[in-house]
Amino acid sequence: MKLSALRSATALRVSAVALAAALSTTMLGATASAEPAAKPSAISSIVKEGRTWHFKVYSQAMGRDITVDVQRPADESTPAPNLYMLNGLDGGEGTANWKAQTKALDWLADKPVNVIQPIGGLGSYYTDWIKEDPRLGLNKWKTFFTEELPPLLDDALHSTGLNALAGLSTSGTSVLQLAEAKPGLWKSVAAYSGCAQIADPAGKQFVKLATETWAGGDVTNMYGPDDSPLWAANDPVINAEKLRGTLLYVSSGSGIPVAADVQYYLSNAPGVMGGVNLGLGMIIEGAVNACTVNLKGRLEGLNIPATYQFTPVGTHYWPYWDDALHNSWPILAQGMGITA
Repeated sequence: MKLSALRSATALRVSAVALAAALSTTMLGATASAEPAAKPSAISSIVKEGRTWHFKVYSQAMGRDITVDVQRPADESTPAPNLYMLNGLDGGEGTANWKAQTKALDWLADKPVNVIQPIGGLGSYYTDWIKEDPRLGLNKWKTFFTEELPPLLDDALHSTGLNALAGLSTSGTSVLQLAEAKPGLWKSVAAYSGCAQIADPAGKQFVKLATETWAGGDVTNMYGPDDSPLWAANDPVINAEKLRGTLLYVSSGSGIPVAADVQYYLSNAPGVMGGVNLGLGMIIEGAVNACTVNLKGRLEGLNIPATYQFTPVGTHYWPYWDDALHNSWPILAQGMGITA
């Protein structure tokens, strides 16, 4: 073969390789550009209604807007800390919320705090589920509360960055889990009538009762089957060491009803169902009381201080949690750097 022909063939091969590389790069670029970047977490809107600001906050983790109501302090010109108040089993979507069931917001109205009330999370325990649930949807609440929401609210509210966290019943479990998931994010935490242990058979059964029986979800989409290590990884008692340095208030009742309890349950559901609900309120509070005693033993064994309130009477309903909020206020206020 002549030298000129050899050079021509070599040049053709080089050109073909270059063309193939260019096409490959172009195609890869086209593929990449065809996949839009995930929308970042952000505040979608704010509607101001007096001192109540209604936020829509887009969660990248859950791919949807989450409603967050904030009661602003009377003096909005001065930076204030944030008190996150988590709702009951229905996530505040129904009537199991602080606003509907208590006078907590009125009582907090003269406190120099932003009262943050997330709405949503029915039966989710405000945790990160491993799978989307056919009934309860996609739940990544731990990510939302520990990573997405706090910096957005700090910026929008010009807050001090000091946070406290309170929850009741199922969210009484959640507040301890969240504090362990992100130590230091919440300086003080109050858990009212929450079962702190979820990895043992009794604790698992309590979660199943709430999430499956009452909310219609499937806990295997939350943490997996009973032998999944995620149950232990999310158990506040097992992971209690992570609560060190957090100001803690924990309360529960004995499950023994007083006259006001009986009247409440029977008036809300007259007849047989009222009696059934009363019995459930007694059983549930007695069970979470046992959980709370176990948490106390674990914390004391680790030399982690906490404030406890074990009432000799009381079933599982709102007036007791309203009282517990008042009783825990000095602890919550201390964590937020304000005078109780």
